[in-house]
Amino acid sequence: GCYVYDDKNTKYLDFYGGHAVISIGHAHNHYVQKLQEQLHQLSFYSNSVHIEIQQQLANKLGKLSGYDDYQLFLCNSGAEAVENALKVASFHNNRKKVIAFHGAFHGRTSGAVAITDNPKIKPPVNDDSHVIFLDFNDAISLSNAFAENEICAVIIEPIQGVNGIYEPETEYLQLIQQLCNEHNALFIADEIQCGYGRSGKFFAHQYADVKPDVITMAKGMGNGFPIAGILIHPKIAAKYGMLGTTFGGAPLACAAGLAVLEVIEQENLIGNTIEVGNYLI
Repeated sequence: GCYVYDDKNTKYLDFYGGHAVISIGHAHNHYVQKLQEQLHQLSFYSNSVHIEIQQQLANKLGKLSGYDDYQLFLCNSGAEAVENALKVASFHNNRKKVIAFHGAFHGRTSGAVAITDNPKIKPPVNDDSHVIFLDFNDAISLSNAFAENEICAVIIEPIQGVNGIYEPETEYLQLIQQLCNEHNALFIADEIQCGYGRSGKFFAHQYADVKPDVITMAKGMGNGFPIAGILIHPKIAAKYGMLGTTFGGAPLACAAGLAVLEVIEQENLIGNTIEVGNYLI
């Protein structure tokens, strides 16, 4: 459940959940059962063939998130999700300039760390000369960046996490969407930390009534089993083979992801987020 124990058997109420990963609690019965059932069937196979549980996960995710018309690409970690979101954008418009934000954290792999605003974790090999870092809610700088550059994508955390809990204004997120639409750039919402029901909506950007072109997910998606993914707007021609991964979408990972969504739905955990969140505030 919501408790963890140390080597002296001291009991702790776990508000941390391992970097916001444990979204339905430790050792949830339904979760354990679904993984055990999958272990007795198929633990891994190639993505070159249709695997039914991938479709089940995609259908349930589309239903609960409100993005049932989007394509789903499954991978293994948040950094991978960000890398693939950037690739989708660059394939789409053949550009490379990316707008990111001061204080942002998007991951530690090459492309993800380049758009992360932390020089301590960015070695010289991860060049960020193609990245424009802006302040939250500075509409003039955002408009000027679009006027002066061919922008590939804007990537933003609808609620920043690592940097502290900072939120862009609703009007600012709407301006990002407007400018991206006008300039054929892609709007990427990084929901890896703030998504999956943690804000009281399935995705935090949904408070601003915007619809990003690509949405990144990970952390709470598998309740500790490595799984991540991106949702891709239907206007984008993301063809089979454009993105790829060996382990992404493996049946065990999908069983974990499906169990998480089923518990979120059955136990009304997003409604619980609102109730408990309001109490804590």
